[in-house]
Amino acid sequence: MTSADTSVIRVRSLCNSFGSNSVHNDLDLDVTHGEILGVVGGSGTGKSVLLRSIVGLLRPTSGEVQVFGKNLLTLNNNDRAAVERRFGVLFQQGALFSSLTVLENVALPLMEHTGLNRSQASQIARVKLALTGLPANAGHLYPSKLSGGMIKRAALARALALDPEILFLDEPTAGLDPIGAAAFDQLLLTLRDAFKLTVFLVTHDLDTLYATCDRVAVLSQKKVLIVDTLENVAADPDPWVQSYFHGPRGRAAATSANGLSP
Repeated sequence: MTSADTSVIRVRSLCNSFGSNSVHNDLDLDVTHGEILGVVGGSGTGKSVLLRSIVGLLRPTSGEVQVFGKNLLTLNNNDRAAVERRFGVLFQQGALFSSLTVLENVALPLMEHTGLNRSQASQIARVKLALTGLPANAGHLYPSKLSGGMIKRAALARALALDPEILFLDEPTAGLDPIGAAAFDQLLLTLRDAFKLTVFLVTHDLDTLYATCDRVAVLSQKKVLIVDTLENVAADPDPWVQSYFHGPRGRAAATSANGLSP
């Protein structure tokens, strides 16, 4: 179990239900400072629901979630906003505002939360876009003009706008071609190492797991079935784990990560 003094996220006895459908029941999880934690599981296991519970977008049925030692749902508005400024979120489809340019999308949280004027926020936004590898002219484009890979990078730039300590990424490589996904994985590692980020990564992409994650948590049976290094998780006898990590795609990802010929 991760020690309390190194945990930036602590989930205890989490339950999430929607009507008669129970998604999580007595779920526990710790995320350690500076690690990239991958969260995987079959369809309907509540990976995105868990993420939304942690960032305060969803009130759990019961249980407790702490980020930086604070329960967001019990804080007043000012204290909650102060904690929320310490993390950034990249949603599945990017969730960029279609009526704003890429630069305006990234500048918006800076103007909302720091009091910077438009010109100051735009200067910082340009730096964030450059960090994610987007060309300078992309800032003037609207989301509808971007490729899938550019949308992911623009959304990542927005998530980085306030210099967060934790990044929450929900399927960041979904829909990307293998080259674009691999480039995103490398970018994630570079940013984590440069800025000492903690990353909570929901993904089904085996290549991303092998390329980036320090530990992997498997959601199954409404709980965290196992959380450990990828090697130890892949050795778990659970049928879903065996099918996922040792099926054709899992074997290919492992082979690629180890630099071996198929």
